[in-house]
Amino acid sequence: MTGSPSSEPMTTPPMPDLRQRAHALRLPGLIAHWDEASHADWVPCLLSWEEDERARRSMERRLRCSGLGTFKPIADFDWHWPTRCDRPAIEELMSLQFMTEAANAIVVGPNGLGKSTIARNVAYQALIAGHTVHFANASALLTSLAAIDSASVLARRLRYYARFDLLCIDEVGYLSYSNRAADLLFELTNRRYEKKSTLVTTNKPFAEWHEVFPNAACVVSLVDRLTHNAEVIALEGESYRLKEAKERAEQRAQRRRRKKP
Repeated sequence: MTGSPSSEPMTTPPMPDLRQRAHALRLPGLIAHWDEASHADWVPCLLSWEEDERARRSMERRLRCSGLGTFKPIADFDWHWPTRCDRPAIEELMSLQFMTEAANAIVVGPNGLGKSTIARNVAYQALIAGHTVHFANASALLTSLAAIDSASVLARRLRYYARFDLLCIDEVGYLSYSNRAADLLFELTNRRYEKKSTLVTTNKPFAEWHEVFPNAACVVSLVDRLTHNAEVIALEGESYRLKEAKERAEQRAQRRRRKKP
């Protein structure tokens, strides 16, 4: 027989006291005069103002560094358009649970189904949660890395991309890349493996990644690193952008027909 639920009231974790908050904010002047100031009415307000302002500046700084740009909010995503779309899995990505496990996420599907929209919304949720994020187009990322001649500069750049809590690599598979680009992507993936989370969007199933990185010896190892302990979400259907383009064309045609005498 299982025990009955405890009748004791639920308690929430205590908030840090004012002095702890002052230490966390590194306000040595206030701490040095704590005995004089601790009972003043303005101290809680001062700490709240400082916390809020630092949180705002942190968000602005991380957003500037993220490369996220503008995007459609997930609230506007048409869940019914793809013929295959695992909404609960996508919403779980938004919860960032995979980041607590330093796991990866991969969104696979044809063009125009919203893979980038999903990735950008996950990245934005990570920013709101206080994480560092970088969002990069695969072509721009790999081309810039492959063009670096200096070993020291390249090492510095790899360290830069490896340090983000979440690295989003968008649109892998739309172009093919050199063996050097494949090796660099593998090196970056390896540096982040089981330490930080990487989110990848691709229009190619993994069986076709040899077309993205022709003749690259590391493709199997690259896929293995990315997919190990990863959430893989597949989308299927016709391009939503193509649907919108057809609708706009039909609307223009209707306007032209109405204007005819």
